[in-house]
Amino acid sequence: MSDTSHTIDHIPLPPSLKDKKIAIVHDFLLYPGGAERVLRALADLFPDAPIYTLLYDKEKMRGMFSQSTIHTSYLQKFPAVLRKRHRCLLPFMPSAPEAFDLREYDLVISTSSAWSKGIVTKLHTKHIAYLHSPMRYVWDENVAYVKDVEKKHGFIVRSVLSYLRVWDYQAAQRPDVLIANSAYTQKRVEKYYRRSADVIFPPVTRLDAPISDGTQENVSVEKDEQKGEYFLIISRLSPYKNTALAVEVCNKMKLPLIVIGEGKEYETLQDMAGTTVKIVGYKSDKEIKEYYNNARAFLFPCEDDFGLTMVESLSYGVPVIALGRGGAKEIIEEGITGEFFDAPVAEVFADALRRFIEKESTYIPHAMVQSTERFSQEIFRRAIIAQCEKIINDPQK
Repeated sequence: MSDTSHTIDHIPLPPSLKDKKIAIVHDFLLYPGGAERVLRALADLFPDAPIYTLLYDKEKMRGMFSQSTIHTSYLQKFPAVLRKRHRCLLPFMPSAPEAFDLREYDLVISTSSAWSKGIVTKLHTKHIAYLHSPMRYVWDENVAYVKDVEKKHGFIVRSVLSYLRVWDYQAAQRPDVLIANSAYTQKRVEKYYRRSADVIFPPVTRLDAPISDGTQENVSVEKDEQKGEYFLIISRLSPYKNTALAVEVCNKMKLPLIVIGEGKEYETLQDMAGTTVKIVGYKSDKEIKEYYNNARAFLFPCEDDFGLTMVESLSYGVPVIALGRGGAKEIIEEGITGEFFDAPVAEVFADALRRFIEKESTYIPHAMVQSTERFSQEIFRRAIIAQCEKIINDPQK
């Protein structure tokens, strides 16, 4: 993912929040991604709030939170070789957020896919947890995760994951309020945690849009009405993102594909890439803007809880070809803003690409830009402030 070079002017908070001490807690600050863009929006909304995180890699974050005060957990003191392979620290993860000293705060907002919702707060401190996902590898992907590592670690892995499943459920009972990033995540929260959650979509702003009051500006569509040059992926290069499927299919179909991102699969994808595929690593916001403007379509080959880059792509008038599961169903309107494929299988994905190519000229960039208005910074900020006011003013919470 890219850095975030623009800033958002601070807006006055309502009187009920103005004098409150507020902190933000986030799982990891190890590389920029969609969750970190949401964190950035929260940090801009509450500029005086410090950020607590389990691990922080200042170099990899490339100044994204240079204006914030960052507090790290005791895991930051572990040797660098372990911090870079933080899967090795799994047994220590539950205790790390529980050890944060948050006694002085009136309100804590956690953003979590795993750990930060498990903070322990005092009776007077209100806790809102913004959930990107229930912990994937102990719920939905438990079997796949065990198969991936059990040859090396055997029954120990199963025991650890069973413990983590219990911890994760109990940790999800601690926040006063749960917020889900999509209706899909909301359903998973209800299933695994037996709790209700309100939905607030993550905020998305075009990388080149001037931001003064947090609104999604009425930006013009710079994308050429003619066919773009290549297909595009911008993603954290992790196995569950399924980027390898897109590389495999574009290799076979001899379609131009550019993959932007960092992660553990970078070298694997480099080795896979054929003559029409380029794995280009990290790119800045300014560079990514140009990639969007020249893209034919954005590829999203995985099941994800939301998919912020899909919305970002649409804001540039670029249609999306996505696996028809998860948050994509809440973002894409088939035939209008993109195409779905039903299964993460090469033949099925290839068929979706062929369908798109056949009717590529029918897609209207302006319609795609309009579809992103419900994901604006303004809507996100108003919804978050409303939740904060509600919990601060509710004597029952």
